[in-house]
Amino acid sequence: MTKEQKDNLFVLVKSLSKSEKRQFKLYVGRLGVNEDSKFLTLFNILEKLSNYDESAILKKGIVKKEQLSNLKAHLYKQILISLRLNPSHQNIRIQIREQLDFATILYHKGLYKQSLKILDKAKNLAIANEEKNVAYEIVELEKVIESQYITRSLGDRADELSIQAKELSQQNVLASKLSNLSLQLYGLFLKTGYVKNDKESLRVTKYFNARLPKYDINTLGFREKLWLYKAYLWYSFLTLDFLACYKYATKWVDLFYENKDQIILNPVFFLRGNHYLLEALFYLSHYDKFKESLVRLETVTKEKWFPMDDNLDGLAFLYIYNNKFNLHFIEGSFKEGLPLIDEVLERLKDYSDRIDEHHVMVFYYKIGSMYFGAGENKKCIYYLEKIINNKSLQMREDLLCFARILNLVAHYEAGMDYNLDILIRSTYKFLIKMEDLYEVQKEFIKFLRGLGDIYPHEVRNEFIKLHKKLKEYENDPYQSRSFLYLDIISWLESKIQNRAISLVIQNKFYDKRFNK
Repeated sequence: MTKEQKDNLFVLVKSLSKSEKRQFKLYVGRLGVNEDSKFLTLFNILEKLSNYDESAILKKGIVKKEQLSNLKAHLYKQILISLRLNPSHQNIRIQIREQLDFATILYHKGLYKQSLKILDKAKNLAIANEEKNVAYEIVELEKVIESQYITRSLGDRADELSIQAKELSQQNVLASKLSNLSLQLYGLFLKTGYVKNDKESLRVTKYFNARLPKYDINTLGFREKLWLYKAYLWYSFLTLDFLACYKYATKWVDLFYENKDQIILNPVFFLRGNHYLLEALFYLSHYDKFKESLVRLETVTKEKWFPMDDNLDGLAFLYIYNNKFNLHFIEGSFKEGLPLIDEVLERLKDYSDRIDEHHVMVFYYKIGSMYFGAGENKKCIYYLEKIINNKSLQMREDLLCFARILNLVAHYEAGMDYNLDILIRSTYKFLIKMEDLYEVQKEFIKFLRGLGDIYPHEVRNEFIKLHKKLKEYENDPYQSRSFLYLDIISWLESKIQNRAISLVIQNKFYDKRFNK
């Protein structure tokens, strides 16, 4: 798969909406001298290009090749300044920073009283909106100014600012330690994946406890609680404690619903919290709560008050549609989920510059799984091969592993056995290279190796044997993780019972839901 080369300036220009382009041109044209400026000419050229083409730009003769880099950098900066002035990109955080800038300018002009007045308003706004890092910056500037602007109340004022600075500093240190822990656990997850045995679980637990700072939950603000819940969530994911994942993801999401203003100020964290909540519910097969949470999330993102920009639009699509796929997987409603595929593929084109390739491949795996469940195995193979043949991307091993296994199963189901032996060998070689294979994968490898020597009338008995072995791992806290990627047990049952896999999963779903 060839990767199209991207130019940052070109991508930025193409990301602009009609209103943002119009505002940029008004911003540039605010002075008559800019009407024919070179950077505006470059903007107009880039706006018309369908793909970035440096030779086409140079042919216009606006600058020489050695000057183009500087001109592009200048245009990039001017676009960002214009976007910063756009009301749609104004938020509390930017407003506070702007007030701090104004106060700094007034301070350097010696207008101390005016500067302190602006700083006091900005500080109160920052504290009210949990922007404690910038609040600390403001207090530090207040201390500098107060030391030069002598008043009779300086003694009281000095004590007040000192206490405030100390409290903010302590809160910022705690938030920093918790955010560091959350990030370290996430990095550990990306590096090693889920724990595979008691030894690894103990190692992660020691790692977590050694880095968890002391805290009093009753004294924590919104920001500190958010990072605390994130840290516990990643620890729970690593150790495969999905009930704890559900607990802390719920605390994370409820924290936002209880502080609606924070949804507006931190919409990305709100979306991510909901995604992890849905992921935990999916792993726990809590259908009613899953469906309720998904509907609630989609409803909130469509509210007029919910902030929406290019980034948020892409994230909302990513999280909502991933979980729409998962809803069909829980239900076993694969055929009913097929119309979702065209919608996702179409929207992936729109978000090509905003969604990374790894998440595109995750969508391809889900699309392949949907087609497999619906019995359309050739279409399943088509999307799985997009993952398998992608040599330019370093993906999680587990995704690559199960894409290959599902691809092999889909070939078998489609009756495409003319090259099945070659496919079995290549899959086997790939799995052997993987470190720390699950027992489920090892049993499946043994089954694959012997598949070519099995006579047709013996196949059903072999399916029964493999099914019996894999059922032993179904409730194992470490081994059962494999079944979340590929429901091998339901597939084996479909072969043993000679029924469609969708019917097997649907029966399990109804039995679990109505015969509790």
